[in-house]
Amino acid sequence: MYSLNKGLKTFGIVTSIGMLIVLLQGALVTKTGSAEGCGATWPLCYGQLIPESSAKETIIEYSHRAWSGLMGMFVFILAVWSWKKLSHLRETKFLALMAVLFILFQGFMGAGAVIWGNNNIVLALHFGISTISFAAVALLTVLAFEDGKSGVTKVQVSKTYRNYLFGVLVYSYLVIYTGAYVKHTGATYVCSGFPLCNGSLFPDMGSGTAYQLSIHMIHRAAAVLLAVLFFVLLIWTIRRFRRYSVLFFGSIAVFLLVLVQAGAGISILFVDSYLPPALVHSLTITVLFTVLSYMGMVITRNNSY
Repeated sequence: MYSLNKGLKTFGIVTSIGMLIVLLQGALVTKTGSAEGCGATWPLCYGQLIPESSAKETIIEYSHRAWSGLMGMFVFILAVWSWKKLSHLRETKFLALMAVLFILFQGFMGAGAVIWGNNNIVLALHFGISTISFAAVALLTVLAFEDGKSGVTKVQVSKTYRNYLFGVLVYSYLVIYTGAYVKHTGATYVCSGFPLCNGSLFPDMGSGTAYQLSIHMIHRAAAVLLAVLFFVLLIWTIRRFRRYSVLFFGSIAVFLLVLVQAGAGISILFVDSYLPPALVHSLTITVLFTVLSYMGMVITRNNSY
């Protein structure tokens, strides 16, 4: 069945860009300390529909709330639209449900953090959920572009490769969580310099910031291992599955993105302005996770040999 789905494609692109803005706004709220910019009230801001306060923190937090609410409606429309037009594609219903459930979950967690206080674990998970929500929306958009072609992209890979890729996908999400947790526990600057931490490969854990130092070092180690895993994926793909362009270019993309993401994270320790590299750090890991998710979606379309 051939279908251009022109309107759906356009709406999917708009919604994907909008969700990326939501994610960056959320990172901006965290990195500027604006989480309490509207007080402890939700969905109102200081009990007002439109806040009178012109404080920077209030503007940032209120803008994030308003845009997130708008994008929540966009995601719901995209999910229903995709369900109706693309239900013949295997992944559509699952991704539509994921998109709606995770945007709702994301909103409830954000509201809960405001009303019941900011919990570091919940706030870190909030970013991870935003990443999954964006990936689901982006993949729905990809399906709209695949529909109507001679056939969806399919590959045939070994079971070992497939398990490895999904293992890396899960592990990358855990690394995302540890990075968010570093920020929310105030552990970003407990280490000066890189690769050494405070001039030592194994810094002293006996200080008053021992917990923060441990969190920071765990994230560093996890991020380095992630880069190694992506390098292995790249070499494996080039040697065995380079005939599949989606895997070949996808593995190159995720490896380059993890280098950019690492570079942005390291530069935070050395530059005067914290915000730009921190936002790049958040952006690249989100795009990386989405590309890896697409690779995972594609390799499930055929039985392994």
